[in-house]
Amino acid sequence: MAAERTSNWPGTWAPVGVPVSRTVKSSDAPIPRLADLDDAALVAATLDGRREAFDEIVERHRRVVYQLCYRFVNQPEDAADLTQETFVRAWRGLAKFRGQAALSTWLHRIAVNVCLNRVALKRLPTEPIDDRQFVDPGARDPHGDLVRDERAARVRAAIAQLPPKQRATLLLRVYQDMPHEEIAQVLGNTVGAVKANFFHALGNLRRLLGEQP
Repeated sequence: MAAERTSNWPGTWAPVGVPVSRTVKSSDAPIPRLADLDDAALVAATLDGRREAFDEIVERHRRVVYQLCYRFVNQPEDAADLTQETFVRAWRGLAKFRGQAALSTWLHRIAVNVCLNRVALKRLPTEPIDDRQFVDPGARDPHGDLVRDERAARVRAAIAQLPPKQRATLLLRVYQDMPHEEIAQVLGNTVGAVKANFFHALGNLRRLLGEQP
């Protein structure tokens, strides 16, 4: 099963070869604008045969999915591939989505699984943390921008060295601002396990950055 991929991904989405259920609607019934539908209605419209409804789902959620994938792998090309794979899997499995969690939570779960699978197959490139030279944190602009950039690069390099589950927990909690309960749904863990992973991730991150706990 495959999806057509155009050169301007992720702006164009064209999954093919996946059957969707169709029902006959009265020609007199008005068809609402897709942009006005909530996620649940978009899922229903997609399963009803409106492929463009899934395009709207992709457009609505692709940015946050891409950001999560990028922070996980630190490579734009890999992040784009993982984003594509996330929505391919979502398209294939949409009929199984029961709405027990938010669509965004379900998409995050798929994205994290896709990223974890990639990590298991491929060693991610990392940058040596100790090789980075710091500028005085009290320096004024334009040096201030450089400080922020260098610190961000150090943090990304350190996060890339965390164990996969800790990395996923940290990214969802800090960058996606998810509560522990939602992270537990995404990762398929208990809330207690999520809190423990987050605690250990923070401790390991401080150690990797050479900071005192």
